[in-house]
Amino acid sequence: MSDQRPVVDVINGPNLNLLGRREVDVYGKATLADVEARLLSLADGCGVACTFFQSNSEGALIDRLHAALDGAQGVLLNAGAYAHTSLALADAIRSIAPLPVVEVHLTNTAARGGLRDPAPVGAACWGRVEGFGTTSYELALRALAGRLAGG
Repeated sequence: MSDQRPVVDVINGPNLNLLGRREVDVYGKATLADVEARLLSLADGCGVACTFFQSNSEGALIDRLHAALDGAQGVLLNAGAYAHTSLALADAIRSIAPLPVVEVHLTNTAARGGLRDPAPVGAACWGRVEGFGTTSYELALRALAGRLAGG
């Protein structure tokens, strides 16, 4: 019997490959592999399956968003700094509608201010979870799974 659970594509952008090593005082000690393992563990209970992708390249992130149309029912996206600068990513999110996309950030970007104030990517998303460290991913997965289940 094949797995019929909705697929959530978890897409991570620039510098997230260095989680656990990069600015530990800001982003914490958990690695991206730790985040992925926690999401896989949570996914079963949420009734979804997860796939994972990380790139430091804006174009690769756009390509992966487009590819989500052919295999995913939703997306969790941590676009990193591109969230504040990339109209191209925002357009890619709009282009894959009606797929729901939830933007994820480890930190509270509104509290960090400065160049992080504009949020074109977040404005294109169905929802946004930020400021809870790696737990932001888990909260976002729960919300997206609820939407996919019709809640």
